[in-house]
Amino acid sequence: LQAIPEIRSISGRTDMSDELKFFTYLLECYAEHKDMASGDVMRLWDAHNLVPYIMDNYFMYHQEAIENAFADIDSMIETGKPAW
Repeated sequence: LQAIPEIRSISGRTDMSDELKFFTYLLECYAEHKDMASGDVMRLWDAHNLVPYIMDNYFMYHQEAIENAFADIDSMIETGKPAW
């Protein structure tokens, strides 16, 4: 899989960054939206090298309607270009 922000261990406890938490949320929502297994979505995103792109757009995606992220990701898959 492509670069995902690391999970850091603090005092024996594992914490995820806000970006990784949102990435996981987006992955699960997109999978449900597309009626796909989350593992299949991850493979699709990885095949299109979208993981770094999605992570780089965390601030935009988490502030807007989740459907906007879906549209942007679909556009990247279909055309290789952002939706806007």
